[in-house]
Amino acid sequence: MDNISVNVSSHPKNKDISVLAVRGFIDTTTAPEFEKTFHDVLDNKKYKLIVDLKDVNYISSAGWGIFISELKRIRKQKGDLILVGMNPEVSEVFELLEFNTILKSFPSVDQAVIKGFQKS
Repeated sequence: MDNISVNVSSHPKNKDISVLAVRGFIDTTTAPEFEKTFHDVLDNKKYKLIVDLKDVNYISSAGWGIFISELKRIRKQKGDLILVGMNPEVSEVFELLEFNTILKSFPSVDQAVIKGFQKS
């Protein structure tokens, strides 16, 4: 039984932005599947990414590693990777690992679309 599903869609108001809605958890057993989907999106030249984690209850180091490993490539293409909807457990690890210093996060997809891709 797979404990992850990833649904990729373009944001209705901004077709440049791809939303990856993840459900389940990202750990060593599910990370490869998530990574494949993630790479498929990048291979389609989509570099403005929002990863919706509201239905994710756990991310292991394997999962966090996927985000971090592709960040340089994404930003080199003038894109960005933004995480949204993290639950308290996921958010706590995110801050503990200090990923909040390199990745933006927002409570919702809409906020990420409005604020996330502005030129800083």
